[in-house]
Amino acid sequence: MASQDWFDKDFYKTLGVKKDVTDADLKKTYRKLARKYHPDSNPGDAKAEATFKEISEAYSVLSDAEQRKEYDEIRAMGSGARFTAPGAGGAGGFDDVFSRFGQGRGQQADFDDIFAMFNQGGGGGSFGSGRFGQTSGGFRGFGGPQRGADVTARTTLDFVTAAKGETISLQSEDGKPFKVKIPAGVADGQKIRLRGRGRPSPDGGESGDIVVQITVRPHPVFTRDGLNLRLTVPVTFTEAALGATIEVPTLDGENVKLRVAPGTPSGRVLRVKGRGITTKKGTGDLLAELQVAVPSHLDEAAKAALEAFQAAEPKENPRAEMMAKARA
Repeated sequence: MASQDWFDKDFYKTLGVKKDVTDADLKKTYRKLARKYHPDSNPGDAKAEATFKEISEAYSVLSDAEQRKEYDEIRAMGSGARFTAPGAGGAGGFDDVFSRFGQGRGQQADFDDIFAMFNQGGGGGSFGSGRFGQTSGGFRGFGGPQRGADVTARTTLDFVTAAKGETISLQSEDGKPFKVKIPAGVADGQKIRLRGRGRPSPDGGESGDIVVQITVRPHPVFTRDGLNLRLTVPVTFTEAALGATIEVPTLDGENVKLRVAPGTPSGRVLRVKGRGITTKKGTGDLLAELQVAVPSHLDEAAKAALEAFQAAEPKENPRAEMMAKARA
């Protein structure tokens, strides 16, 4: 920005805010104006584009604490003074500015004091260059354009849909409908980010994202363990004691056969390879935990048979080892 513009332009008035506006209110006001006058919202409207550049220019200076301080000092120092050439007519040349530093027309001015304000640590830049020679910030200038805001959407999926994946239609928090492809194997609590599908930038930058938060309903039979699927499979006492071939369900709806070895204890886990969750990272297994089911009601014949078995079974205490370890 040319140095003269700091006297000519009232950035506070451009944004419609007071001089003591807070950073938060300044940002809020700018975003509101930027959305209103953004070229994307006013195609072909040269006046709107010019206004957009003006508010972006003003915000670029006022949102930077250091620039805002310098701007306020220059405006206060000028009080209507202008950097006019000698003999250009009208009051207010360099002498008006120097008088702010206690210098009169007949006194020697300390140029370092003046130029330092235009090149704060500028490494020897020339008058009107450096920070003051930069274009404004929000509109492809100093600081670069702002990224658009993210928007959030939420969805609840049934267990099978989350495991298999599906394209669904949703509505974001700002009410706009969109479609999202749910990848196979998405987990409860996972977030899916749709790049560039969020709110547009207020000043020509990249758009924000849509962030979809996933909730997965529990399944009545299966639970997830990473990429593996777990289920509890009841077996009878005789199946566990004598051995058996049983069928268990899979998430696909098919049944698979498992061999239960004789003497299988409750809690043993049998593995079915490749029947778990499939994702780009791989495929898990189906883990079937066997649980011996004890009958709650016995008829007389069954009771008599068990009593006969009890009389014939080895006289070993299955808790003896546990008791010994506890005493030790």
